[in-house]
Amino acid sequence: MAGDITIRSGQCHCGAVRFEARLTDDLASARRCTCSFCRMRGAVVVMAEKGGIRILRGADTLTSYRFHTGAAQHFFCSRCGIYTHHQRRSNQDLYAVNAACLDGVSPFDFPEVPVMDGVNHTNDTGKPTRRAGTLCFIPAE
Repeated sequence: MAGDITIRSGQCHCGAVRFEARLTDDLASARRCTCSFCRMRGAVVVMAEKGGIRILRGADTLTSYRFHTGAAQHFFCSRCGIYTHHQRRSNQDLYAVNAACLDGVSPFDFPEVPVMDGVNHTNDTGKPTRRAGTLCFIPAE
């Protein structure tokens, strides 16, 4: 049901950073983005509300990166380099969590992922966020 909260655990690749995420709509909020950073990073993300990420281990190992307007803050493990989550630019009350960091979840678990137009960001255009397309995964037989 929409609006349900699911708590999932996750970690970076090396395990130095371990966290819990209270996901809004669990994995149904999955998406990608076309902005320059997300395009290069390539992660499928799911949403957690502000305060919905609790670092269980390795808070001192996390590093962050900001670009363009500096509104979004992207978090990475300083040891293995894996992106774990970020505070969103378009809605500072939401965090996007790297689905591949969640225990038992792979980006290949999603047959279709909506791709949002981050090149023409709503905060720059003043227009609603536009869906740029859909990323599809079709497993080989």
